Formats: sequence, structure tokens, C-alpha cells
Amino acid sequence: MKIAVTGKGGVGKTTFAATLARLYAEEGKNVLAADVDPDANLGLALGFSEDELDSIIPITKMRKLVEERTGASADNRFYKLNPKVDDIPDTYSRTCNGVKLLVLGTVDTAGSGCVCPEHVMLKRIINHLVLRSNDVVILDMEAGLEHLGRGTTEGMEQFVVVIEPGARSIQTYKNVKRLASGLGVRKVRVVANKVRNEEDETFIRERIPEEDLLGFIHYNSEVIDADRQGKSPYDVSRSAVEEIKKIKEKLDA
Repeated sequence: MKIAVTGKGGVGKTTFAATLARLYAEEGKNVLAADVDPDANLGLALGFSEDELDSIIPITKMRKLVEERTGASADNRFYKLNPKVDDIPDTYSRTCNGVKLLVLGTVDTAGSGCVCPEHVMLKRIINHLVLRSNDVVILDMEAGLEHLGRGTTEGMEQFVVVIEPGARSIQTYKNVKRLASGLGVRKVRVVANKVRNEEDETFIRERIPEEDLLGFIHYNSEVIDADRQGKSPYDVSRSAVEEIKKIKEKLDA
């Protein structure tokens, strides 16, 4: 299972990605969760402490590693497009609650375009993760669609777009679905989060095809409390976990 979780900012991508990862780990699966968000907080949602996370440097910010693997440097504008990355997931990941966390970070393309050593490393690592056939791989992507334009998630089995009941979220889903086909992604599925009532459910059902809709996660103050306390939602809200477990069943099917 190789899933990229995407959507606009603030919709609950990280809560969903982390809880899904822990559910797979609970089953005894090998799970690798990769944080590809510049505002990296997947670790907190998995159950890491703030002190543990403060010591983690995103791979794309490891200047020495990037230069070593790609051959790029201040004196060398030429670099490898196929650097060695197969050891990176196991060497640089940290484990908590049975889930390996790999903080990849993202690439600041302002002024430099998207073809740079950091982008090459990022894309190669994600491509390698897709090939880890025995692992469940879950990517918590940056907000927006820039990663799709860069082709970073090319080859993933499916995208899960987390949305909330609103026109802008629906538009994001449509844009992801349009762009995904060009990347060879077979499925684009939807999880509706922060759903308050039947009116919200009806709004979603009228706009998302039934075959794409995985399910609903209802508005839950316990999830907000978990965030305030810096805890994993998995350890705080059984109701949210049960709703995501039903969504997982559909993913597995």
C-alpha cells in the first residue's frame, strides 16, 4: 500500500495520515510515514515528543548528504540525476509506536526552479519508497498542488485527498484528480473531514462520485485537544480512530 495524502492547508491531512499509519502498525505491518510538508508535524501526530523531533533535520536540508549523493557543490553545477538513496529510509528514520518516520521536507523552488539537487534527492527517495513492496508507505504531503506540478509523487499507487465541506476543498479534489492522471496515479480517493451534520454529508455526496468517497471523519473536539497537548490523536480520540478504521477497510479492499 503506497498512499500520498494531500489537500489544501488546515483540512486535517496529518491527523488522517498519522492515524492511518498507526492502524497499519497495530496490525504488525512494516509502516513508513514520510513527512513531505515544510511545516513538518507528522511526528507529533504519531506520538513523538517535541524534544525528539527537534533533533531531526529534514533530508532536503542535509546539505552535506545532498552534495555527497548528487555530486553537487558550490564549485560543481553538474550533478547525478540518479543518486544512491536506498539506504536513506532505514538510516535516517526514527521509530515511534511501530511507525518509522522519515522527515523529507520539501524544496524551496523560489528563484531556483524545480530542477535542483534537493529536488532530485526528494524525488528519488519517494520513488524508492514506492518500490519497498513489503512496506506500507504513507506520505503526508505539503498543502496545495505544487508537488504534483514537480512530479514528486509520480508513481504512487493512489492519492487520498482530505477535504472539508466547502467549495474550495471540492475544487482541490478536482484539480488533484486532473493532475494525477498525468503522473500515472491510478486512483484519487476522498476523505471528508470536519463533517458536522447530515447537511455536510449531503453536500459532499452530491459533489464527490461515490466510487471516490472513502468516508467521513466528523468534527471532533478530542482531536483538537490532542493537538493542544502535543499528543497523537490515536491515543486521545477512539471515535476518530474508529471512523478512520472504517476508511482503512475501504482502502484495503
